[in-house]
Amino acid sequence: MSKKFNFKKLLKGLGIFLLVAIIALAAAPFIFKDKIKALVLKSINENVDAKVAFEDVDLSLFKSFPNANITIDKLSIINKAPFEGDTLFYSGELNLRMSIKELFKGENEPMNLQGFSSTNAVVNVIFNKDGLGNFDIALKNQEEDKSKEESKPFALNIQEYAVNNMRFSFVDQASNMKMVLDSINHQGKGNFAAQKLDLDTKTTTKVSFEMDNTNFMKNVALSLDAVLGIDLDKSKYEFKNNKALINQLPLEFNGFIQMLEDGQLYDLSFKTPTSDFKNFLGLIPEAYAGSVNQVKTTGEFTVSGKVDGKLTETTIPKFNIELASNNASFQYPDLPKSVKNIIIDTHIVNETGIMNDTYVNLDQLSFTIDQDVFNAKANVRNLTENILVDAALKGTINLANVTKAYPVQLDKPLTGILKADVTTKFDMKSVETSQYQNIQNAGNVSLSGFKYEGPEMAKPFEIKNTSITFNPNQIKLNEFDAKTGESDIQVSGALDNFYGFLFKNQVLKGNFNMNSTKLVVSDFMAPSTTTTEEGTKSTEAVKIPSFLDCNLTAKAGTVVYDNLNLKNVSGNLGIKDEAVTLSNLKMDIFGGNIGLTGTVSTKGNTPKFNMDLGLNAVNIAESFTQLDMLKSIAPIAGAISGKLNSTIKLSGNLTNDMTPDLKTLSGDLLGQLLSATVNENGSTLLTALSSNVKFLDPSKLNLNDIKASLSFKDGKVALKPMNVKYQDINMVVGGTHGFDQSMNYDIKFDVPAKYLGTEVTSLLAKLSPADQQKLQNVPIVANLGGNFSKPTVKTDLKQATTNIASQIVQMQKEKLVGQGTSALTNLLGGSSNSANATTTTDSTKTTTTPKESVKNEVKNVLGGLLGGKKKKE
Repeated sequence: MSKKFNFKKLLKGLGIFLLVAIIALAAAPFIFKDKIKALVLKSINENVDAKVAFEDVDLSLFKSFPNANITIDKLSIINKAPFEGDTLFYSGELNLRMSIKELFKGENEPMNLQGFSSTNAVVNVIFNKDGLGNFDIALKNQEEDKSKEESKPFALNIQEYAVNNMRFSFVDQASNMKMVLDSINHQGKGNFAAQKLDLDTKTTTKVSFEMDNTNFMKNVALSLDAVLGIDLDKSKYEFKNNKALINQLPLEFNGFIQMLEDGQLYDLSFKTPTSDFKNFLGLIPEAYAGSVNQVKTTGEFTVSGKVDGKLTETTIPKFNIELASNNASFQYPDLPKSVKNIIIDTHIVNETGIMNDTYVNLDQLSFTIDQDVFNAKANVRNLTENILVDAALKGTINLANVTKAYPVQLDKPLTGILKADVTTKFDMKSVETSQYQNIQNAGNVSLSGFKYEGPEMAKPFEIKNTSITFNPNQIKLNEFDAKTGESDIQVSGALDNFYGFLFKNQVLKGNFNMNSTKLVVSDFMAPSTTTTEEGTKSTEAVKIPSFLDCNLTAKAGTVVYDNLNLKNVSGNLGIKDEAVTLSNLKMDIFGGNIGLTGTVSTKGNTPKFNMDLGLNAVNIAESFTQLDMLKSIAPIAGAISGKLNSTIKLSGNLTNDMTPDLKTLSGDLLGQLLSATVNENGSTLLTALSSNVKFLDPSKLNLNDIKASLSFKDGKVALKPMNVKYQDINMVVGGTHGFDQSMNYDIKFDVPAKYLGTEVTSLLAKLSPADQQKLQNVPIVANLGGNFSKPTVKTDLKQATTNIASQIVQMQKEKLVGQGTSALTNLLGGSSNSANATTTTDSTKTTTTPKESVKNEVKNVLGGLLGGKKKKE
């Protein structure tokens, strides 16, 4: 009898086997990790002369099972001199895939890589001005013997690979050229172990290209699905089945590219697979053209070209590229207007293989919207030495029809009639050297009834009429009549080097005259903050363009700036090097007028200004309360009525809305008051002062022709001591205050004693008028502290009163002592005059002469003394 089959035991054995297998797969990375890490380091060190770093190397048997997967995290290759510090390559994650059996090879046996992939990689290829490339990092002077060849850590047996989200940039510093392929996603499948293979590829990317600071392409979407026939022996790559898209324009390629010792050999042709006019709309990025599949078109548009020849250091392949359309039209399904009679005839040609012989012929570009016809043609040649341009524009465009015929994304539709009839012929060297006699311009451009409204504009902007004339040496603005909000402006003038600005990044030079009946500054300034989904953001500081070098002579009947109304404004503005220079600027305001010269510069991170102001007969209270800057400099001026002549020199930083940053203000103010009076109730400080100094009535202060000298810096204002007259009291005022309104001022009074209260007055009454005159004025000091809204007043008035009272008492004592001494002197000696005195007698009375009187006094005194003595005796 046979044994019964034990199924449970089989399952148990299979489970144990799987468990052991899983444990082995999980443990393998720990067993082989150090070996793999050593192989990676060896591979790098044997091949690369650069600074290489990576965060870690991991091995996984699960990630690509049944293959092994090596992950190198954050691998970077940094150049050495002459590209010191430049990143040649970086990969967030690099994966190498191989068979598991490769892990068990001997030390000198290379591991065969079956595939690789990279994620978030960056490749930067740079050629410096000497023609050296940063990618040449292979170790020099290696002796590649057989033993070294056999001991290479890795061997390529690639079957497939992938690149995800890579950025590739190419920079040629000698020609000032930069090309960027961004967001590259590429994958390929093929047997690289064979010398001839078909590589099946899929690629998408976005291309940007610029030369001489001119942007020719920006984020142009490209995609290519192609089978490339590769011959590794001949370094030859042949386009087989392929489909390419440039934006939405389809293209097909035929031919090959072959790598040679002295360059590359091209034999390529390409064309659009169809001739539908949708091909033309496909050239335009989808964000601007919309979905072209829904557009109704007639006529044809084709792109075709051929590239044939060698690309070397001195030659390029010959080529001929044609863009052609005849009697075509298109209309978007949701728009009322169509564009008709479209003719395009363009050729980009090189017939010699010499780069400078390339030329572009736009033989015709024309279209019609309603009854408006627009035509253009141009020829550009001599591209690398001295570009020659010959172009002409003629036609009319109703701007309101643009958004009705083409899906332009605007918040508000445009309006206006644009007319052009212009021809131009010039060469770039004449533009660069301002040789205007070699530039041939003629014609006119006009725009009328133009209206624009957008988020960057504070108010809708309307151009009633503008007219431009093109002359050989300048572009003349004959008329510019515009209105926005309550503001109107009329401008005329000329631009001297428009082509230098347009083509060679030169500054734009010009001279203009501007007139306005009313100019409201807020009409031209967007709101200081904008609200977005993320919250409220402040706008950036106003920036004066660096490309302007212009002079403007301006006149305006009224300029409204914040809460200020300026009248009869005139002056000159020079704009250059990111700064505005103001000269001879005059305006009527505050019942007088202000003259101003100075500069405002936005060069650097913080806007700065430097100004000289002349104030002529301006109202003191108005100017020093309505201008925050003046209010901070002299807060007390708000309580003064009258006029002011003043010169002010000041400098500092500006805030984002171009108002002075008071914390950075510095300068000087010299002022003279005219017919000025004081309103005590207009100042808490004056009220506090008069309550502490009883003899002072601020309303009776004589401020006429008073001159003041102030200096300010670091938020502090210093008043140079100045003399003020109040009745028969002299005052000297000086001290400092801060823009934060804190203050520390001293007022020194030279006060006659009669003003020091009833105690002093009653004491003075006991003195003779002559003695009262002998008393000098009393010095009294009042210190003003705290701040202007809550002042503190301290005086030495009490001590001064006590001192003057003591002085009067002392004078009285001295007077009495003096009187006693005088009497005694008279008794003892008399005067020479009294010795000769006589007594005269008339019929009515007897008069005693001084001499006799003295004798009698002496008798009396001596008799009294003697009589007294006798009595005592």
